[in-house]
Amino acid sequence: MTTKVKKAEIISLNNINKSYNDMRILQDISLFVEYGEFVSIIGPSGSGKSTLFNIITGLTDADSGDQKISTNIGYMQQKDLLLPWKTVMDNICLPLQIKGVSTKEARQIVKQYLDMTGLRGYENKYPNQLSGGMRQRASFLRTFLTSQDTMLLDEPFGALDSITKSKMQKWLLEIKEKLNITILFITHDIEEAIFLSDRIYVLGAKPGIIKSEISLDFHKEEKTMRLVSNELLETKNEILKLL
Repeated sequence: MTTKVKKAEIISLNNINKSYNDMRILQDISLFVEYGEFVSIIGPSGSGKSTLFNIITGLTDADSGDQKISTNIGYMQQKDLLLPWKTVMDNICLPLQIKGVSTKEARQIVKQYLDMTGLRGYENKYPNQLSGGMRQRASFLRTFLTSQDTMLLDEPFGALDSITKSKMQKWLLEIKEKLNITILFITHDIEEAIFLSDRIYVLGAKPGIIKSEISLDFHKEEKTMRLVSNELLETKNEILKLL
């Protein structure tokens, strides 16, 4: 019998509650993320997923409960929020410049990641000249440079067509390993969550409560094999029953 060696918890929430105008949004939310994990949160609209991210990043205060965040966090929303009047390079440089890095040095840092992220050749283009997938790559790199540690991704591929979405999912897994980062991911797409994740938290709505935590122990070393596995269908059916 093997015993799982627990890694360091870098995000830990215990009994988090949040209400707006007497409407309970989150109720007794407890979850954790370990260093190096890919953890997804899936749930219907109104289950408080984005509110949870806002609490983790400090944009919103919880009404009660405890949280411990021992990591630098970058937050990428579904909309890429690229500034249309700036080039890809200048958009990606923004978080570094906000930290006080000179424009020249920021550009040198960004250039180190262009090949890795597939953005080489696009750095002098403007956002309206890019496909949806390339815009998300630029947004991802900008978010990474904010933290270089842990990334919160709120439905980053939700607006993409299915072919581009599939390519970006595979790209995300590859880039996660290359950059050695931790990812907490929000999605409405059950198959996407199963494909990408090490663990999934399933939220119920109104108020948002954690209905289940699912560990995905199959095809961990080659996640693309999950897409054609019986386990994917079994896990999807399990999640559908919870939603």
